[in-house]
Amino acid sequence: MNDTIKETSGLIAYDHLLWTHNDDHDTNVYGLDSLGKIKKRIILKNESNHDWEEISQDSSYIYIGDFGNNYSGNRSNLKILKIEKKTFLEEDPIIETISFAYSNQTDFDKKKANTTDFDCEAFIVIKDSIYLFTKKWKSSKTSIYSLPNKPGNHTAQLKETLDSKGLVTGATYLESKNLIALCGYSTKGKPFIYLLYDFKNHDFLSGNKRRINLKLSFHQVEGITTEDGLHYYLTNEALIRKPIINVRQQIHYFDLSSILNSYINK
Repeated sequence: MNDTIKETSGLIAYDHLLWTHNDDHDTNVYGLDSLGKIKKRIILKNESNHDWEEISQDSSYIYIGDFGNNYSGNRSNLKILKIEKKTFLEEDPIIETISFAYSNQTDFDKKKANTTDFDCEAFIVIKDSIYLFTKKWKSSKTSIYSLPNKPGNHTAQLKETLDSKGLVTGATYLESKNLIALCGYSTKGKPFIYLLYDFKNHDFLSGNKRRINLKLSFHQVEGITTEDGLHYYLTNEALIRKPIINVRQQIHYFDLSSILNSYINK
């Protein structure tokens, strides 16, 4: 992808484009074609990008999570921007703010970088609720929190924890099929997709669970999206550690029909 989006941190498919964003300072949202070429950019005026880590959507709104918290683990300004889709496409976005804190975080002392349990880079939206999937640095698990999908100050309530065996960095949800796909990478830099499907109500761990290792070494995958539950786009940030690692920002396409076809089409 273009050097403008080296830090691609989230991904959705909307209005015939794939939309992504950087995770620092830049307040543009970029619309890409399937080859990763920038076709459109929309600026979120009067907003700031402290650490945008995810983009999500429902039928009427786009959501951007400004809740990255890996630097010191003590942010007290965690928020999600809720953007009306119609005004977004008109390039005059109407934005509301959903602020939150974690129900079980009581210690706000500064921590060493990449050690906190209260970092998040993935979420989905289901009707009147938002569900966060955290990035637990020490245990390589993800905790699932819920909070109301409405502007104001809220407490994100802990629901359950999944042993993802890696750091979860992105999520996509297919409501019609009760399917969630998470993406992330292990502490050794090996990326994966983690599927949760055929669950009951909003108990995401009650159905089938499947972790798929991706054959991409040292790829810091950050965004994932699907429109049909069978075919997926993922993006990875640039990861340069010369002279050993030189992975540029890229967009990837995966066909999971061999795994999910019988479930999607049952």
